[in-house]
Amino acid sequence: MSKKNVEAPHCKDIIDLIPEPFVVINKDYKIVAANKRYRKKYEYEDADIIGKTCYNISHHSDVPCHEHGEHCPLKSVFDSGRPTEVIHVHYDKHGGEEHVQLRAQPILDDDGNVKYMAESMICLDEIDKAEKVLIGRSSAMIRLTSLLQRVAPTRSTVLLTGESGSGKEKVSEYIHHFSNCHKGPFVIVDCSTLGEQLFESELFGHEKGAFTGATDKKIGLIESANTGTLFIDEISELPLPLQTKLLRFLETGTYRTVGGNTYKQVDVRIIAATNRNLRQMVEDKKFRNDLFFRLTAFPVEIPPLRERKDDLPALAEHFLSTIEGGTYHIPLSEEVIEELLKYDYPGNVRELRNIMERACILASLDTMTPDHLIFEQFTYINSKSEVVSSPDQYSIPDSSDYDFLSRSQGRHDKDRILNALRQCNGNRSRAADLLGVSERTIYRYVKKLRAEMPDFADPD
Repeated sequence: MSKKNVEAPHCKDIIDLIPEPFVVINKDYKIVAANKRYRKKYEYEDADIIGKTCYNISHHSDVPCHEHGEHCPLKSVFDSGRPTEVIHVHYDKHGGEEHVQLRAQPILDDDGNVKYMAESMICLDEIDKAEKVLIGRSSAMIRLTSLLQRVAPTRSTVLLTGESGSGKEKVSEYIHHFSNCHKGPFVIVDCSTLGEQLFESELFGHEKGAFTGATDKKIGLIESANTGTLFIDEISELPLPLQTKLLRFLETGTYRTVGGNTYKQVDVRIIAATNRNLRQMVEDKKFRNDLFFRLTAFPVEIPPLRERKDDLPALAEHFLSTIEGGTYHIPLSEEVIEELLKYDYPGNVRELRNIMERACILASLDTMTPDHLIFEQFTYINSKSEVVSSPDQYSIPDSSDYDFLSRSQGRHDKDRILNALRQCNGNRSRAADLLGVSERTIYRYVKKLRAEMPDFADPD
């Protein structure tokens, strides 16, 4: 029986069977083939997309992404000849941002040289972006996210360093979400808040009767984080005896509960953070040398806010979007932004959020101006509208300066509420103490005055 000629399927027919967006790119960054899912994603017909550069389609840029400081999978594949995996921020045809996980593979010619790169992508933005995405596209943030995009899909231990308030916990959440264990739990342990015995019990768990007061068996945070990520904050505060036990866990994946006789094994990714110089602590014999090197498999320095001031407007407006009544003040005026840019933020991102919350309270439903921005940590405004500083400690004025209305009247005068908030630097808890009411009452009054009195911000 004669054999019939069978026509082989074209490349286009094959790649259209791939369920996720898929594209083939040459060494000049030009697209030579794209499947239906890729074309649909970016709203292109086949004839319109062939020959265009990948960075123009997905980054809306005129130059490759590595020239912006990002990790370029194409450059990596052509330079090394090996597959790579990375997370990038892509833009749809309408300019909307989305995070995608890129998996790039080399396609070789007959001589074994890389001829094309095959790239598939998975969209990761099926969650609330405001909670899991790092805000800012300054050069410092691009360098940071490039590092995070490369380490997130791996299982490497990450050490986050940087000043207090720079956002290390947010960065750890970012790594967890874009990791391969993102479906597992994200568990936080703060070493600065626990004593030695309590920390061991919290981290590893304990058996019933292990010590006085251990009336029940307790599951530790390591076990709670199984299949997910354990974020160890302020690891520099970990007592030396526990550093040895943590090192064993990092090296073997096994641990023993307090009072237990057998070792347990869990699958946990470790991210640690500190604002102290661990290398100096090693030299001072306050931190184990072997643990230091185990933690620094992939160190990441978080830049302070003063080194990425280009991100200030976006960060400030992001914080306003999360504060009750804050969206009323978006977008910020040029005058407010200029004033924000003059300050160096020793408290970093955390301080910026506090500044925006105070400004939101003080402005209320009025237009936010530079006068509503209070930068000094220990500054308040007294009843005579005088700015008073206390360099040593935060001082609350004597409540005798006020003639508050009787509680039997059911409310406080709006001017006095606003004045109390101003005197306490926008801190509702201190304002509540000053007024002699609960913090919940202050929140209720602020909410009510915002709704009922458009002139709430004007004490005159």
